[in-house]
Amino acid sequence: MSKIKIRNYQILSAVFVAILGTILHFVFKWSGNNLFVGAISAVNESTWEHLKLLYYPMLITIIVGHFYFGKDIDNFVCAKTVGILTAMIFTVVIFYTYTGIVGTNYATINILIFYVAVVIGEYASYRIIISNLPCYKNVALIVLVVLLACFVKFTYITPQIGLFKDSVSENYGIVD
Repeated sequence: MSKIKIRNYQILSAVFVAILGTILHFVFKWSGNNLFVGAISAVNESTWEHLKLLYYPMLITIIVGHFYFGKDIDNFVCAKTVGILTAMIFTVVIFYTYTGIVGTNYATINILIFYVAVVIGEYASYRIIISNLPCYKNVALIVLVVLLACFVKFTYITPQIGLFKDSVSENYGIVD
């Protein structure tokens, strides 16, 4: 598989994730607060809910890419899983670092963090793919399933800790 083809897929993935992630920010409200839709879109302004905006679009790029590259890239699923984790960790670390320093958060900076996280996550995936690092695909799949289960469960049964606290309403989970 050529590096150019992989690079182009990663660029398209980044654009797709940025667009779909942005849309997912609003889908819950657009759906009339449909509880099913809440499992895949942000239901409030907590950091946790915003991680869904990375996870689900990036998961789609794993599924599509797996069928596209499938047998040609052994470490594809692992690399993309690392990309998701990298983007999510970057988001959490940078968000809490800057809000800890500044004392508040700003929508413009939060949006910028999201887009930078997308690029960093996709770039990390690309670097791993072209490196041909060994892959434990089953571990990657377990990580993806555990994340999926957490995103769904914590939408409806929300832990009462800061990561899950809506910065606007000061509530947790789905609130009317």
